[in-house]
Amino acid sequence: MLKMANHQFKVLQSVVATLIEGGRGVMGTPQPNQPVKALKLYEFEGSPFCRRVREVVTLLNLDVEIYPCPKGGQKYRQIVKEKGGKRQFPFLIDENTGDQLYESQEIIHHLFKHYGKTGKTPKKFSHYPKLPYVSALASVANAARGVSINKKIIDRAAPAQLLELWSFEASPYTRLVREVLTELEIPYILHNVAKERWQDMGPAILRLKPGQYIPLPNGKREKVVEVMGRDIQVPYLIDPNTGVKMFESAKIVDYLKKQYG
Repeated sequence: MLKMANHQFKVLQSVVATLIEGGRGVMGTPQPNQPVKALKLYEFEGSPFCRRVREVVTLLNLDVEIYPCPKGGQKYRQIVKEKGGKRQFPFLIDENTGDQLYESQEIIHHLFKHYGKTGKTPKKFSHYPKLPYVSALASVANAARGVSINKKIIDRAAPAQLLELWSFEASPYTRLVREVLTELEIPYILHNVAKERWQDMGPAILRLKPGQYIPLPNGKREKVVEVMGRDIQVPYLIDPNTGVKMFESAKIVDYLKKQYG
């Protein structure tokens, strides 16, 4: 009972963080320009600058490989230093264009240029303040989880195959899973399942449009139905190393800590 109450309190904190962010990271294009080779993003969940990039990744509805680099982490921070020359995050590797980028604003321009519909960065994403006041406040409201490595957990080798997580940036429940993946330094494929229209808004069982859920024809969510069924719900985790497939943030968090903690 206490464990579940603690989880629900974290959900509430996550909801507050989403509200502070003004709902960014919810909607996305139904027909994304998915790169041929997977984008590799080295970042950590609690970073305000990384959050900016993830919001745009959601808007463009892209799938990316995430390599968590929490403070105190030993697995991927050194790789960033070797490849780019410094430990700074976010760090994007795009093998499609040959680019390696650090600054969040440069990464955002790159994403819109190569994977947006017009090749241009919309004004609202072109001029972020140098200090991320809003995103930093959201991180504080969320108790700064997803910032540092979990020192209470015994360090283990990364899983042989990347886990797969279906998510969108502003989902309060999914954020809890991404935080744990960060704190355990578990790399994964992030499949964005952004809301594509107003009928998608709301939790799976309380969507604004009543009745059976029908995804937008030829949209990304229509393809996701083949993976998780008609009632699209996030978070959804697949672990190819164990064959586990599961919904529900609390169950996923418990599984990750037991399997990889």
